[in-house]
Amino acid sequence: MKIVKLLLGVWVGLCFGACDKKSDFFTGEERERIGHSEEAGIMPLFLVTDRADSLFLRLQAKEFGKEDIETETFRVLRSRMLATVRDSLNEGVGIAAPQVGISRQLVAVQRLDKVGEPFEFYVNPEIVYFSQDSVLGEEGCLSIPDRTGAVYRSKEIIVRYRDELSFEWRQDTVREFTARIFQHEIDHLNGILYTDYLL
Repeated sequence: MKIVKLLLGVWVGLCFGACDKKSDFFTGEERERIGHSEEAGIMPLFLVTDRADSLFLRLQAKEFGKEDIETETFRVLRSRMLATVRDSLNEGVGIAAPQVGISRQLVAVQRLDKVGEPFEFYVNPEIVYFSQDSVLGEEGCLSIPDRTGAVYRSKEIIVRYRDELSFEWRQDTVREFTARIFQHEIDHLNGILYTDYLL
């Protein structure tokens, strides 16, 4: 009987370990930074004016797995990133997770090309096509305060990303200024800042 209880205890322990894996993707520090409630509102931005933040912004962000985006932590991160980019004191048209101290492949982009100009989130996004036609345009960045610069970007791109519900690959053709936002935000996931393109 004792052996059965012991084996049962081991099995339950293994099961809980496996079942709890959904929360293992985020580190303890990241979970602390994200918090437990959407009501926590905006997140502190990582800025190039801070040396540690600046080094962090140069990291290659990690991809999400299917289970990772089913966690409560992911849902809160998503909600708080949206609150941050919509903050009236520092409003933007896009934000990437590294800008709030989470080195993961998630961006929010304001779809100026859609009715109502909604913010939409993209998991593990990558650009699989850049048009040869490019255009020079002014850019700013929430992580680079009090500065703008003119950058050449492709006029049209094709973005591939994971669907949040099915985790299947989807792709979208994007043009003009919305294409610029995507290029800027996806650069953040690869440790690239728009200032890297300035002459």
